[in-house]
Amino acid sequence: MTSLLKKSASKVGIRNTDEPSSPEEESAKVTQLREAIGPLTGRLEQFADDNCLKRYLRARNWNLKKSEKMLKDSLAWRESYKPEDIRWSDIANESETGKIYRANIKDKKGHSVIVMHPGRQSTYNPELEIKQLVYFLENAILNLPEGQEQMIWLVDFKGWSMKKSTPIGLARETTNILQNQYPERLHVAVLYNPPRLFEAFWTLVKPFLDPKTFRKVKFVYSKNPESQKILAEYFEEDAIKSILEDQNDYTHDEYAKLMQDDDQKSALYWKGAGLAKAEAEPAAEDQSRSVELPEAGDLKREDAPAKEDAPAPVSESSEPVGDSSARIEVASAPPAPAPVAAPVVAPVS
Repeated sequence: MTSLLKKSASKVGIRNTDEPSSPEEESAKVTQLREAIGPLTGRLEQFADDNCLKRYLRARNWNLKKSEKMLKDSLAWRESYKPEDIRWSDIANESETGKIYRANIKDKKGHSVIVMHPGRQSTYNPELEIKQLVYFLENAILNLPEGQEQMIWLVDFKGWSMKKSTPIGLARETTNILQNQYPERLHVAVLYNPPRLFEAFWTLVKPFLDPKTFRKVKFVYSKNPESQKILAEYFEEDAIKSILEDQNDYTHDEYAKLMQDDDQKSALYWKGAGLAKAEAEPAAEDQSRSVELPEAGDLKREDAPAKEDAPAPVSESSEPVGDSSARIEVASAPPAPAPVAAPVVAPVS
């Protein structure tokens, strides 16, 4: 009955009862979600900060149970796929044509911009294509300015044809990864000059999109002055022209240097999780030994009579309270990722 009322409320515009009405309620929701997922270690602990938990709560309309499931699924995916370990060298060959890259510009509000040129599709390796997409999603997040959490997708359909479209089965799997592993990371997706043929493909993809994601997708046409206002809302004119009109918007060798620098930045960002474990383990080991081995003064001789009034000794826990660093694990070498779907133009929510 409760779920039915909530669905009915959403249809008539009544406020979602799960949504917090004050900062205190929001903070309480975050605390509840953190307790629900349990203690984390290493990179997962670094990933699941309070802002992360808020994104998952927003993505599930602040429903705690749904947010918990979504976040636990993401944590399991990150633990196995290890997206933070993907490097430019892993996807450099896949990126030769510039079919997807992070632009050197940001929009007027500081959002990172991922540019996609599906017409430049030149390879058909689902495993590498999804790895490439994940790499650029992580890279775009890494380059967000302080206080900014979302990115913009700019999809230019110049040169696209149905021959270069993604099979519907792969599109569904890819959309699932984008929406469920990177929720609330999309600000807006601009589809620039999509041909009429794309409308048929879009009709098939739409059912897989969350309503929130669907509302963020904007169709823009160069010959439609009204839709051009969307570009003007987000981008400076010179910046957008450099992407949509310059045939040399992407130079592979120059871009490789930029990504290699970003790889070093990423390694430093995630390095702390591993170093903390290396420093914490010896300390925790020493503390454990000090608790397990009694002090000489505490040992009793067999012939010494016990004092009736002597209180029983109180044992100390060998695990430090509130010290999460003692639980952090050193990241292992990433396993080869399982084959997954090829990326499509369906955006992340």
